[in-house]
Amino acid sequence: MPSLELALRAALAHRQPLLAELHQQGTDCYRLFHGSQEGAGGLTIDRYGPQLLVQSFHQSLAHDPLLQLAEQCSQALDTPLLLVYNDRCQGNSRIDRSDPVYQAQPAALADLVGHEWGLNYRVRGRHAGQDPLLFLDLRNARGWIKAHSAGKSVLNLFAYTCGVGLSAAAGGAREVINLDFAEGNLAVGRENAALNPELAPMQFIQSDYFPAIRQLAGLPISARRGHKLPDYPRLQPRQFDRVLLDPPAWAKSAFGTVDLLRDYQSLLKPAILATAEDGMLICCNNLAKVALSDWRTQVLRCAEKLGRPVRDCQVLAPAPDFPSRDGQPPLKTLILQF
Repeated sequence: MPSLELALRAALAHRQPLLAELHQQGTDCYRLFHGSQEGAGGLTIDRYGPQLLVQSFHQSLAHDPLLQLAEQCSQALDTPLLLVYNDRCQGNSRIDRSDPVYQAQPAALADLVGHEWGLNYRVRGRHAGQDPLLFLDLRNARGWIKAHSAGKSVLNLFAYTCGVGLSAAAGGAREVINLDFAEGNLAVGRENAALNPELAPMQFIQSDYFPAIRQLAGLPISARRGHKLPDYPRLQPRQFDRVLLDPPAWAKSAFGTVDLLRDYQSLLKPAILATAEDGMLICCNNLAKVALSDWRTQVLRCAEKLGRPVRDCQVLAPAPDFPSRDGQPPLKTLILQF
């Protein structure tokens, strides 16, 4: 455990300039310890506003060392933080909700508010899902959207809790549509919107990705052989100035399969067609086993085959609180200019 304390101390010291910058930007949600790259694989420590979220994926922490790590973080930030510990060493990284190591105080599990780029976000240490309500490694993409959405129409695909949509609204977008298959995710998105009442209203569409994006792209929706398609919202074909495509690694539904390793093109093709001429598509791939160079080549080739060649392609790296020793972070983000 002393080695873990030393590793955390080094990570916190290294982050001090970044944290000062983030605090100036109005951000108090960030990663304090990225264990896989900073000396303790399977351990992450994140700040979400007043909350400190510690998660272990490979080996459970003991009670006293956990409290010592939390105290280190509070001292480094010079602020008290409400501790939540999620032991996720079970199969499929499920949270052990029996809390044999540490039972969070009620105040830590209450509905809280964190901040990013000056915006308010709902924070819950525990909810029906497994992951936090705001994915911190996408912060730079949300910042980019905020800076490049003035007067634009924005389509936020796989919207989750709608952080990208909120950032677009804050950046002055004239229209923001958030699309996600889970009503629970969109409900949090609506909470985030309510926490920022000064922003223009956003739209929320609950739908499977495939029927929604294929309708917007003007493509047919076909049923699998021998299967009847479920009902889905009807949408008119149209294009958007800004499209954000941030799919999960894998998911399956009656309409199709999301598979970032074997078939990214089936997700990308209709998203390109739903992007306006002179528009921009921000696409993500979070699989560590996929190399950025290979994926970038695949993405550009797909656009070329569609007759929508990319005029400019930029790589948007995650923020420094997600370090990568080999320069190949799991989250890869491309900004495509058509």
